[in-house]
Amino acid sequence: MLRKNFFKIAFVLWMALVTVLCLISFSDDEFEVIEFSHLDKVVHFTFYFVASILGALAIREVKHGTISFKRAAVIIFVSVALYGIVIEVLQYSFTTDRSGDVFDAITNAIGALAGICSLKYVFSRKSQLKWEN
Repeated sequence: MLRKNFFKIAFVLWMALVTVLCLISFSDDEFEVIEFSHLDKVVHFTFYFVASILGALAIREVKHGTISFKRAAVIIFVSVALYGIVIEVLQYSFTTDRSGDVFDAITNAIGALAGICSLKYVFSRKSQLKWEN
């Protein structure tokens, strides 16, 4: 069962992790060691890069390879980008020490697009990996 549902489970767990990490509060003292300009943008990019890859592979798993890559890419890009916007609105509305940021939402969408492009590159190469069965 785990093998047949690996990407579905991985996608759900990843999105749960992203949600928790984006909505819980961190004190500034916990991360004083990290001195990197715009680290939050790198984190947002990475969250949604991985989410789009896992999401597209989960769709492929659900559809047993019968959905086109283009269709799966559009579905997952729109879904993940909208999810990123919802998370930013929730941060703005319901957290006290976190704030929603338009640039975070844009970074989320760019990360999702980069994940889809990377996946397209992997499946378009002359290798054993084929999108459709």
